[in-house]
This record gives sequence, structure tokens and C-alpha cells, in this order.
Amino acid sequence: MTTQTVARRLVELCRAGQFEQAQQELFDEDAVSIEPEAVPDGILSDETGLPAIRAKGRRFWGGVEAFHSVRCTEPVIAGNWFSIALNVEATFRSIGRITIRELCVYRVEDGKIVREQFFYDEYEP
Repeated sequence: MTTQTVARRLVELCRAGQFEQAQQELFDEDAVSIEPEAVPDGILSDETGLPAIRAKGRRFWGGVEAFHSVRCTEPVIAGNWFSIALNVEATFRSIGRITIRELCVYRVEDGKIVREQFFYDEYEP
């Protein structure tokens, strides 16, 4: 798959709230996931390898009681890189309703995502 094909499929799956399917379908087995430097270790930590990335996703999204909205921009593509802005409103069992606004940057090699990096401030209640 081309970077554009991967990017469009990721957007489609994110808009449907199918984050784990996106990881399984589009990520390389040795992919790397990077959180902002200010994020303390815990549920959201840097991970290497698809099993660890999927486990991080399950830890985070598993706490959702209800999704209220998932919005995702069209991808901006530059060579093997693409980015999207992701906005999610969800109610989490542990913290209540929050809005997540983040910029997500991806690198594609041989038709698979090999790196994802997230940029965001604290989540808003």
C-alpha cells in the first residue's frame, strides 16, 4: 500500500472508532509509538512492537464508557509521512467526560505504519 492508501484507511477506521483494527491492519510488527515527553509513565507510555502498542491502546480505550464523537481530519501527506488531527469526546470510567485533541504523525515503510507520534496538551474535562 502507498502512504496515501494507508493514511486514508487509517482515517476511515479512526472515524469509525476502530482503533485496534487500525493497529492490527496497518501497523508493522516492529512499529514504535511515542507519546509527548511530559506524559508520565503509566497507561500512555512509549511502546515498541505491535503487541505492546495494542496493549497500550486496550489500556487507554478500554476505560471508555461511551464515545460521544470522533472527528478526524483528512491526512496531510509528505513522502513517507502523514499527519492527522484527531478529536475525541468520550466518557471514561475513571475521569468522566473529556475532550482529546491531538496531532498524530505517522511514518510508512513498505505499506505499513512503522512509527506513530502524538502531540497534545492535557486532556480537557
